[in-house]
Amino acid sequence: MSFTTDESRWSDVWLAATARGTTICGDFLAATALALALQGAGAGGLAVSGLLLAATLPLVVLAPLAGRLADRTDSRTLLVTIGFGQAAICALLAVVEQPVLVVGLVALLACGLAVTQPCLAALLPAMVRPADLPRASAISQTAVSLGALGGPVLAGLLVGQFGTRVPLLLDAATYLALVVAGLLLRTRRGGRRPAASQTTAAASSEAAAGGSQAAASSQAVSGGVTTPGGTEINWRLRRDPLMLVMVVSTAVVIAAIGGINVIEVFFIRETLQGSPTTYGLVSAAWMAGMLPGTWLAVRLARRLDDDGALVRGVLATLAVCSLMVLLAATVPAAGVLVPLWLVGGAANGGDNVFANLLTARRVPEAMRARAYASYGAAVQGGSMAGFLIGGALLAVVPPRPLIAGAGVVGLLVVLGFVPVVARAVRRSSLADARVAGRQAADPLAGGRQAADAPADGRADRGAPRSSAGLATSGRPAEPAPAAGATVGPWLSASHARESGTSSS
Repeated sequence: MSFTTDESRWSDVWLAATARGTTICGDFLAATALALALQGAGAGGLAVSGLLLAATLPLVVLAPLAGRLADRTDSRTLLVTIGFGQAAICALLAVVEQPVLVVGLVALLACGLAVTQPCLAALLPAMVRPADLPRASAISQTAVSLGALGGPVLAGLLVGQFGTRVPLLLDAATYLALVVAGLLLRTRRGGRRPAASQTTAAASSEAAAGGSQAAASSQAVSGGVTTPGGTEINWRLRRDPLMLVMVVSTAVVIAAIGGINVIEVFFIRETLQGSPTTYGLVSAAWMAGMLPGTWLAVRLARRLDDDGALVRGVLATLAVCSLMVLLAATVPAAGVLVPLWLVGGAANGGDNVFANLLTARRVPEAMRARAYASYGAAVQGGSMAGFLIGGALLAVVPPRPLIAGAGVVGLLVVLGFVPVVARAVRRSSLADARVAGRQAADPLAGGRQAADAPADGRADRGAPRSSAGLATSGRPAEPAPAAGATVGPWLSASHARESGTSSS
């Protein structure tokens, strides 16, 4: 499907963001309500841990299959089908009381999220031109942050007034937003709608009419030629040094500081003697900080004209998050955590924008859902590792030194990755130079590129000037967070946590 006006592109962005924010709100609403229901029913910590594990594990284990499914199946079919299925699962959760059944249904819900999250993430770059992607990503991340902030607040109000059934039924209704988005979105990807097939005929006719314009445009695209991680039809994460180092560094840092999500409640309530109200305020501060951080990162991303700078931006934001965790160990009162968490959340929002933009730039359109799923799996795996490490150490170490240790380890990990990133940038630059040399030496390369040029034969003037293997450079993004989330916040929206290092 092609676009005819800017309004149609941005209406899709706002529609997808609204649907994503609505479902995120419902997820946090349900997660909070279920945790309260299990605790109120007398279930122990094992049941709550099982709930968190059920909400996370499918996102990690199913990532390869889910990403492939999202790339190969029509996005409209996926969103409508899975949206109805998740609404039905939430409706069942509203009437089920046995903890084992609750955990099992939550696992099924997470299986759907494992598919819809990369599906929506891969659709976003297809809705706008590359130059507009930072703004589109910020809109999506803002919707995720607002949903994550509103969900627990609604849960607190509704559970107190009506119990857990009403919040869960409301969550079921929010999943219908996916159905509405699937039906109304003009942008579609996967299935029998590959972007190359839609532009080949137009580009061929352009070439027959003179070809000069299409040939010029072809120098700005990568369809049908070698891309950073391999060929367009055979992209691999391990072959793309910049994407690989971004994914690994993010996962390791999250594993190092992710335990704060477990430790924080004990640190605030017991060590700092904070009230439940203070705990709620601190918990919301991280997500609140993501809102301005996302839009500040958009302005900065427009000045980062190569992919290496984006990876360095990811590393810098991870360092700021780790530093805020380290400083949190020195506070004398719980209220002082609020400004630290605001700064940490702002860095988290910037990290999401940089990571989303890097993925959209470097990964071929036909493989993006797999790339987003792989990134999400690494993030969720890091979160699970942080939960386990933090929970185990909390049994033998007081909260304050644990938080300090997490911050120190996070900073050391970032410092350790600085030379790794530098080497990855050099390797990527050399690989791109070899690709450019092969294309210049092959007289047929221009013709192959022209076959994948935009139907209107125009290169996007807003594309970055220099990019290490820009997979979408110079063309309007074609039918392809939330954060992933978006990749969106660091923890899945199905988690019952609103603070710490969190994502889509």
